[in-house]
Amino acid sequence: MKSFITKDGKQLRRGFTTGSCAAAAAKAATAMLLGEKEINTVRLVTPKGTGLDLDITDILISDDRVSCAVVKDSGDDPDVTNGIKVYASVEKAVSGIEIDGGEGVGRVTRPGLDQPVGAAAINSTPRRMIAEAVAEIAKKHGNTDGFIVTISVPEGTEIAKKTFNGRLGIEGGISILGTTGIVEPMSDEAVVETIRTELSVRRAEGRRNILFVPGNYGADFIRDELGIDPEIAVMTSNFIGDAFDLAAEMGFDSALLIGHIGKLIKLAGGVKNTHSKYGDRRAEIFAECAGADEETTKALLSSVMTDDMLDIAEQKGIKEKTLNTIAEKIGENIKTEKMTTGAIAFSNKSGKLLATADAESLLRAIREEYKV
Repeated sequence: MKSFITKDGKQLRRGFTTGSCAAAAAKAATAMLLGEKEINTVRLVTPKGTGLDLDITDILISDDRVSCAVVKDSGDDPDVTNGIKVYASVEKAVSGIEIDGGEGVGRVTRPGLDQPVGAAAINSTPRRMIAEAVAEIAKKHGNTDGFIVTISVPEGTEIAKKTFNGRLGIEGGISILGTTGIVEPMSDEAVVETIRTELSVRRAEGRRNILFVPGNYGADFIRDELGIDPEIAVMTSNFIGDAFDLAAEMGFDSALLIGHIGKLIKLAGGVKNTHSKYGDRRAEIFAECAGADEETTKALLSSVMTDDMLDIAEQKGIKEKTLNTIAEKIGENIKTEKMTTGAIAFSNKSGKLLATADAESLLRAIREEYKV
């Protein structure tokens, strides 16, 4: 696919989703089932309006069924599904278009996802794309029969182990995804949508309180120091502000964030996306919260690691005061009107360092609700 975006000064190639693969394979299989000769390329217009000419492979034709595949191309996005084959098998039915998942396509086992419990993990947009593609070919041939479309991904069971599907309650394979049909390389939106999906699952389970961790440091800390299974936590990555906003939007009573001080200190400065490209400012924020003399401030500003800043503050006898100020500012910056919020910060060297005003009560609520 020869379509590019520029991100952080780099030109990155777009790709296409598993949903586009499934729809294109279904379209080609339907055409061959209705008598067209072997099809090597199929034209698909994505929901985004982008036209794709996708190669068809692994064609198998019998009297009452045709199957074929499209190879997934994720462009320059680091996607574990890149290069897999997405198959569609199409056979005639009495009426309607029935879409299901076969080998390597997961099954939904928990409420709150795009599809109901028991359904194949083929999301709404790909289902619509598949149905429209099959209907287009049927209309072209004047065919009024129905069709059964089965989407399969032979590599899906193994690949699913590298995804969040297990955490979300999708078992046995990958999900067939895509809202636009196009993969945007290293998309921030994709990460936020993953957070949204995890929160939706928790709400469907009736959960009222949510626990956030930014990543593996936070997950390790809650497991090793607090005895909490990381599986109950939702990972925010750098999208902490988005995670709190989504939790409030979905009606949770509270959200507690537990993370490393090196990341959470940015919240004290109002930086709610903690990726370095949006600014580091850790030393500046720490120094501002310390409110120290000129010599100490210079030492703090020349520090690279948060642990070094903490050591300086301890040597100057201002560590506790500084941490209290950081906690207060974090609390202010994650506060929402719709729910109670809190944060706990730690370092690998010193363990727990600070907690915002409501953090301990929220931790107790988490323990009670999740029985941990």
